[in-house]
Amino acid sequence: MNGNSSVVVVNDLVKRFGDFIAVDRISLDARKGEILGFLGPNGAGKSTTIRMLCGLLRPTSGTALVLGLDVATQSEQVRQNIGYMSQKFSLYNDLSVNENLNFFAGMYSVNNAVLKARLDWAIDMAGLNGRENTLAGTLAAGWKQRLALGCAVLHRPPILFLDEPTSGVDPISRRQFWEMIHKMAAEGVTVFVTTHYMDEAEYCNRLVLIYKGKIVASGSPLELKQKYMTGDLLLVECDEVGKALELLQTAPGVDDAAIFGKALHLVVARASEAIDGVNSYLAQHGITVSKIEPIRPSLEDVFVSLTTTRTKPYPGKTDQ
Repeated sequence: MNGNSSVVVVNDLVKRFGDFIAVDRISLDARKGEILGFLGPNGAGKSTTIRMLCGLLRPTSGTALVLGLDVATQSEQVRQNIGYMSQKFSLYNDLSVNENLNFFAGMYSVNNAVLKARLDWAIDMAGLNGRENTLAGTLAAGWKQRLALGCAVLHRPPILFLDEPTSGVDPISRRQFWEMIHKMAAEGVTVFVTTHYMDEAEYCNRLVLIYKGKIVASGSPLELKQKYMTGDLLLVECDEVGKALELLQTAPGVDDAAIFGKALHLVVARASEAIDGVNSYLAQHGITVSKIEPIRPSLEDVFVSLTTTRTKPYPGKTDQ
């Protein structure tokens, strides 16, 4: 793609901690106004990558440009031109909402001529009207996250890095938080967000899936479902789910099997041809099936399939 339209360009980025490779030769890009989701389980390398892109960790090797700035040699300039929100609430609990906002305005060198307008904008954007004098430490988790977001964007950065921003937040607050993210993206802000919530990934324009420090796939949520789920998907509800899983992992006609909640998801060549076979196979082993039907794959199905069957990393950038 045209590098001029990318605000983040990463090539062969590596981060080692002694003998441990946390990030292993990843390449990706993020475009202006795009919500790019960095998706993976805990320990996959998401936070390490985002900390390198924010100039907080120095890469072992490879290159990363953020707004044209090299994160290895221009880290201070990078930090002044981005917004960053960590997964842990990093504001001051003994300061009020207004006091936190004023503190971060000073940290980001917001000009006094525009300070009041920026503070009012942040309060309004985060929905904190009427809570300006409330101590941050007394806010519920969802409101704390809104305040943290307001502080991170006071200086109106063109790119925003969010590291698991809704961890520990209730579902309604998570949805409201994502509505704010989409409003900012609509105004041209690039949002680079890490998450391990598969349902949140649906809100992103494009996804990069990382596993054990390597990129294993990328694309829009729809593209990932269409490209990486070969065959059909069956939902199976039965007794003795653990025993059924063990049996089905080696059953004829079943390409893959995994537990999802209290049910099983099976990857098969053709659902219509596999239903009777799966039912009979489990019955032969004394397991009663209460429900079996074809379903559409979720991103979680895609991720499970990729991380259990794929042995090679995704080759190259996310736009390939």
